[in-house]
Amino acid sequence: MIMNYLFSTLFVLITLLAPLKAQQKVRAEKIGDRIDVYIGNLFFTSYHFATNEKYPFFYPVNGPSGASVTSKRNGTYPHHSSLFFGCDKVNGGNYWQEGLDRGQIVTLRAEIEQVSEGMVVIHNENIWTRPGASAPIKDVRKISISNPSSSVFQIDFDVEMEMLQDVVIEKTNHSLFSGRMDPDLAVTNGGTLINAEGEKGEKDTFGKSSAWMDFYGKRGNGIEGMAILQHPSNAWFPSPWFTRDYGFFSPTPMYWPENDKETRLAKGEVVKLKYRVLVHSGDHIQAEIAKHFETYAK
Repeated sequence: MIMNYLFSTLFVLITLLAPLKAQQKVRAEKIGDRIDVYIGNLFFTSYHFATNEKYPFFYPVNGPSGASVTSKRNGTYPHHSSLFFGCDKVNGGNYWQEGLDRGQIVTLRAEIEQVSEGMVVIHNENIWTRPGASAPIKDVRKISISNPSSSVFQIDFDVEMEMLQDVVIEKTNHSLFSGRMDPDLAVTNGGTLINAEGEKGEKDTFGKSSAWMDFYGKRGNGIEGMAILQHPSNAWFPSPWFTRDYGFFSPTPMYWPENDKETRLAKGEVVKLKYRVLVHSGDHIQAEIAKHFETYAK
């Protein structure tokens, strides 16, 4: 009788404490021109904002296994920097591809706020600038990092872009929030690229509007990947996706403008965009990406 009671009590305690164990402490440390973020004892990511970089970006972006799900540049696409935000063809400037003289997103401020034991927030302010031209855009980013469970790490990327002058963005496939996956997880190496409608691969997802997209593949004896979710409050929601089987995906409204020529934004206009990144174990069903989006959209 007493033993049964003890076992019952122990079971209840384990059940109650399990979610607490799943959510580990999140902390961040600013070291020079980067911010390192840890989830429990695991190094999760660094947010880089050096003055010799094209734009701020995250690298690595480590999954629960401890290995990065993203890659940083290569000889063919040196402008793909892991997980990043930028844009080409902005008032004649290029705030995406290599070449600082063509345009650069420069950090003015980067600060850490420890909101709770389970969440840190990076406050980042940037100016879009290039030699011989007035800055077209200033952006303010709120980057909240948490871990909903032991198998899911989360980045909420909220950005407000203020137009400092009338802005014309010519039609371009290089625009806004983007991810470049580790080659091991790419479709070309057996990985899976899937959107909210269940369409897979570059052929069936390119140019399709969808609320979210997940990219994952085999890693060791398991599966690991990264999903990008667009918030329904975003301008241009749901944006069409620019996808590549070799490992690139981005909700890219500037490649499909309404007039098929350019996107125009007036001086003083503020564009607010929100994205949620889920770095996860398992496939999109095991990681419950659709359920995560429902929660995000509320």
